[in-house]
Amino acid sequence: MALKKFKPTTSGRRQMSVASFDEITKTTPEKNLTVSLKKHSGRNNQGRVTVRHRGGGVKRMYRIIDFKRTDKLNIEGKVTSVEYDPNRTAYIMLVQYKDGEKRYHLAPSEIKVDDVLMTGEKAKIQVGNRMQIHNIPVGYNIYEVELNKGKGGQMGRSAGSSVKLVSLEGKHAQIQMPSGEIRLVAKDNYATIGIVSNIEHNNIKIGKAGRMRLMGRRPQVRGKAMNPVDHPHGGGEGGASIGMKHPKTPWGLPALGFKTRRRKYTDKMIVKDRRRK
Repeated sequence: MALKKFKPTTSGRRQMSVASFDEITKTTPEKNLTVSLKKHSGRNNQGRVTVRHRGGGVKRMYRIIDFKRTDKLNIEGKVTSVEYDPNRTAYIMLVQYKDGEKRYHLAPSEIKVDDVLMTGEKAKIQVGNRMQIHNIPVGYNIYEVELNKGKGGQMGRSAGSSVKLVSLEGKHAQIQMPSGEIRLVAKDNYATIGIVSNIEHNNIKIGKAGRMRLMGRRPQVRGKAMNPVDHPHGGGEGGASIGMKHPKTPWGLPALGFKTRRRKYTDKMIVKDRRRK
C-alpha cells in the first residue's frame, strides 16, 4: 500500500495525504450484507451527550462483518473482492464459500482476489486462514484473536495491527499485543494468520478541518479558552495557565494518570504489563 499526496495548491492540500486504494477491487458493497446506519451524534438513549465532539459526517452503510467464521469450518471460500469500509480503518474482503454463501471478513495484508481461504481447527498455515491458536506455529503474526471462546475476534482488528504468538507452553497460549503487553488466552480460541490490511493508515495526514467534519468529528475547544462555568481550566485574563497542579476533565476529575480500569479480575491473564519494561 502507498500514500497519495497532492500538489500544494492550498495550505490544506500542502500536508494532506490519502490512501492510494491500490488494493481495492470493487467500489460498491454487496447489497445483502449491508444495513442502514443511524447516527446518534454521541448521545445515549436518553438523548444526553456521552461522547463529545461527534456529529455530522457523510452517510454510511454498515457492512456486516463475520468475526467468527466457526459455522464455516472446513468449507473453502474464495476471495471475490477487496473493498473499502467507511466504518473501520482496515479493508474488508468479500468471500464466497463453496456452498454459495457470501460473507465479509477483515482483509489481511497482501490478500488478493481468487485466493482460497479456509477456517478449521487445523488448517493450512497460510495468510487469511483461521484456526485454533494451538495449531499456529510460535512466532507467527495473527489477528482477529478471540478473548472468549465463541465470541469472535476481538483483538488485532485495526489497520496494520497484528498480535504475535509468543509461546504455547502450559495451559494457555501467550500472545504479545501491539502495545507490548503479553497476556494469556485459551489455546482452543480461534485466530487468523496475517497482519491486518491498510498498513500505512497511521501515516495518513488529514490536512484540513473540513475532512474531519466529513468523518463526523466536530471541533474540540481547549478548556483554558472557556469560562470558569464551563471548565475547571477556564477563566483568567489573557492566555492564562490552567493555574492548578493537575489538569482536569470538564467534570473535575484528574485528566492524566488517573486509573479508570475496573476489571482487575483479568489481571491474572496479563503476564507482562504494557507500562512496565
